[in-house]
Amino acid sequence: MGAADVIPGVSGGTIAFITGIYEELINSIRKVDVDALKLLKQFKIGEFWLKINGSFLIAVLSGIVTSLLSLAKLMNYLLVTFPIPVWSFFFGLILISAPLILREVKVWSVSAVITGIAGIGFAYWITIVSPAQTPSNLFFIFLCGALAICAMILPGISGAFILLLLGKYEFMIKSLVEMNFAVVAVFVTGCAIGLLTFSRFLSWVLTRYRYPTLALLSGFMLGSLNKVWPWKEVISFRLNTAGEQVPAIDQSIWPGQYLEKTGNDPQVFHAILFVALGILIVVFVEKLALAFKTKP
Repeated sequence: MGAADVIPGVSGGTIAFITGIYEELINSIRKVDVDALKLLKQFKIGEFWLKINGSFLIAVLSGIVTSLLSLAKLMNYLLVTFPIPVWSFFFGLILISAPLILREVKVWSVSAVITGIAGIGFAYWITIVSPAQTPSNLFFIFLCGALAICAMILPGISGAFILLLLGKYEFMIKSLVEMNFAVVAVFVTGCAIGLLTFSRFLSWVLTRYRYPTLALLSGFMLGSLNKVWPWKEVISFRLNTAGEQVPAIDQSIWPGQYLEKTGNDPQVFHAILFVALGILIVVFVEKLALAFKTKP
């Protein structure tokens, strides 16, 4: 999840869904409430820990932090050096994950179909809109944190990409590098409040409207495939915090067009190989998760 959340276009929520921990994660976060804080205030640590499913949350959080510290630079290096295989791998992950989630929709109602289509349309629209010019005051940074964390736990919608659309991806990266504690603290506060609030809403809709919600989340994943399509044509550029020119807006093209427009090898064989690898890993993880669930 940590490695995925660093990359604009890949959602940590997608990885949570793939590994079968999504609903437990949402419900565990939801349990961090006023009653839990009262238990903590009364030094009832054991009861507090059990209530919030602390061991599970610590395991997930530790994995995310470990990945952010150890794999973030590697993932960015791989994206720059081997973009087509890496994007193909994520394409395969998401391509197989959406049908696996749709399999859980046992009853297809009109609302489930509509929400599924709406999810595809919304996620696709997110992938093609242009980054905005936005203010850098602390209130807006707070809102950015709340919105980004909500996106991070939604399958198919990348929190990093939302920051990019809001014009604050580079700004937050620079703030982290330069240890701008005021900006980072406000952003983290926004993340915490957004996560605690949005997890309750997600838990509620998954309980009350399970099948339409699953269809919607699957739609998000299918719509996001445009963002992870391996072959892109850059339409416009922007300057990053180092003053370097980097892609700002791109569009998906076919491998033949990629060769014609860029003069680079589209690496179709490698792309197919890594799509297949992504699919196989998801199938393996699902079988592994099922084995653990049925193990006496």
